[in-house]
Order: sequence, then structure tokens, then C-alpha cells
Amino acid sequence: MATRHHARMAVVSLLYAYDLGNGSIADHTDEILEEKKIRNKQKDFALALFEGVMENLEACDKAIIEHLKEWDFERLGAIERATLRLATYEILFGELDSAVVINEAVEITKAFGTEQSPKFINGVLDAISKDKPE
Repeated sequence: MATRHHARMAVVSLLYAYDLGNGSIADHTDEILEEKKIRNKQKDFALALFEGVMENLEACDKAIIEHLKEWDFERLGAIERATLRLATYEILFGELDSAVVINEAVEITKAFGTEQSPKFINGVLDAISKDKPE
């Protein structure tokens, strides 16, 4: 049975595909989630996250860019960018405590990213969380 962690990992995969130029990925989310065995409540959760990120992509990217220190947004790896987008959406628009969101993002990055990615993701998201408007 899929967990919310699995659902988030699936959303990062969808955002990764979108970032690599697959603009029609939104038309195939149901099949992709089914393939990853993300069903029922977790599927609804994943779809809400994906749609939320896509609807707020500009705001999420703006927040990320503002908190990148000496780093160019376009130079970010696609996995790191996808993970940052998801977590930034959850920090800015979600209901979970920022620490939980950051921890999830770090764990996802450990699975998909490079050795340096978790520390980088943690730092950027921590900065976004601290600047989050109340």
C-alpha cells in the first residue's frame, strides 16, 4: 500500500518529466500513478499536490530563486528543481509543518539526487520556510 511519501515521490517524478519538456505529462497522471501503485486517498493526495504545484509554479519558482545563494535556477538538476518545487508548494500553500515538509524533501532527494543534494535542498527550503509570510 502506498504512503504519502510514495505519493510525493511520484509527484517529483511527474514534475521531473514536466521539467524535461514533457508538457503533456498532466494528461497522463492517472496512468502514471496507477503504474506506481498510487491509488485511492494517496492518488487524490498526489493529484492535488501535482495540480497545486502546476497552478502555483510561478510563485514557487520565484520563492526558490529568491533563496538560492550564489546558484542559478537554470543550473539546478531537474530532480532538485522538482523536489524544491513540490516542497516549496507545500511550505507556502500546504497545511503541514515546514519541518515535516523539509524532512520529506530531504528523504526524496536522498533517493533520487546526488550526495550533495540533501544538504542543498535542506538549506534552500529552510530559508524559504523562515521567510514564509504568516
